[in-house]
Amino acid sequence: MSEPTPVEDWTTDYDISDPQYITDPVPIWREMRTRCSIAHTERLNGSWNPTRFDDIRALAKMVPELSSRAPLVMPPPPDFEEPSRYEQQIAAAPITADPPIHTWTRHLILPTFAPKAVTKYAAFTEDLAHTLIDSFINKGTCDAAVEYAQQIPPRVIAHLLGVDPEMADTFVGWVNDILGEGLLDPVKRMAARDALLEFLAAEVKKRTVHPKDDLLTTLLHSKPKDANAEITPAVVIGIANLIVVAGIDTTWSSIGSALWHLGTNPDDLARLRAEPDLLPTAVEEFLRYYAPVTMARIAETDVAYGGVVIKKGDKVLMNFPAACHDPEHFESPDEFIIDRQRNRHVAFGSGIHRCAGSNLARLEMNVALRVWLERIGEFKVIDLETIKWAGGQVRGPRILKVLFSRGCARSKQLLENDHR
Repeated sequence: MSEPTPVEDWTTDYDISDPQYITDPVPIWREMRTRCSIAHTERLNGSWNPTRFDDIRALAKMVPELSSRAPLVMPPPPDFEEPSRYEQQIAAAPITADPPIHTWTRHLILPTFAPKAVTKYAAFTEDLAHTLIDSFINKGTCDAAVEYAQQIPPRVIAHLLGVDPEMADTFVGWVNDILGEGLLDPVKRMAARDALLEFLAAEVKKRTVHPKDDLLTTLLHSKPKDANAEITPAVVIGIANLIVVAGIDTTWSSIGSALWHLGTNPDDLARLRAEPDLLPTAVEEFLRYYAPVTMARIAETDVAYGGVVIKKGDKVLMNFPAACHDPEHFESPDEFIIDRQRNRHVAFGSGIHRCAGSNLARLEMNVALRVWLERIGEFKVIDLETIKWAGGQVRGPRILKVLFSRGCARSKQLLENDHR
């Protein structure tokens, strides 16, 4: 694969895989918003990148003119056989679906992810967080991304689906190849997708013979209100595919970003330790400031909006992270304010495709961060040259080495010396 050419103008030639965009996209979004609020590039077969809050919300409501059937801007392999429109829509429904398929598939999963329903996973998540910390607390150091943030969502999702929790590392590998390191490698991306779908198909087949008390069984036996809806194994596989891919990478990225922030901003860490009741408010600011997900739409017809014409077949990035930094909607948007009160962010998206799993993601974040602060206490990010961020359409730290004082006299001494 040839090296990409450097970006000279972010408004006419942006590259979401550029190291600068991945490491610190906020100044780039600010430039785009000021000079050309709906930027364009010809890279990766071309796409549009709106950065204003109002524009992104308006474009998100353009359904079905801007279809969700292709949520990635990355092109498939050259020999990829285009699936049917129906297959595209159920591939990871409801996020890849437009009405009416979107409507009834979303209704199938909403009860599982309702605010009260997700509380049943709180104890499991807390026990998991403690178990993970037990494995490294005596060392006084760990990779907070690999050994903690990355480990929680896949195990919670495995528990929810009723599959072996030891699949967590395999899930992480597949998701990384689909949305992370494999994003620019279509062969690797498609191989991971096929492996995940094969695994889910086998699990769904098992539930048809041996039902369990899990989400896969619940979905197989659901009765949608839409008379034209049909619950097939393919539909259940698609919904499970969404839950694995979207439910893992986005949440581990959010937990990791929060730990990155606290490990590099000692004042915010000290305040949160002193005021633990502030955590839910802080979580909303972590979500706003480090919003991880940029979905994509594909134009089904020519769309004129905001002084540009989005041609049929063009991709449009739903840049929710950029919207969360729009000064028209957020006071001092590029400043992290841990007790921010007015915070109607769109980190979970906007419109009918807003993330159905947001309540579970919030629960995981709150539990994971609370247990970390209780058990780990004071900590800091170290070895800054090794820090690695994933970018593109899901952004978050993938390598995050930290030092803490709990459980290790040497680490405690190093932290004490750092304060002198």
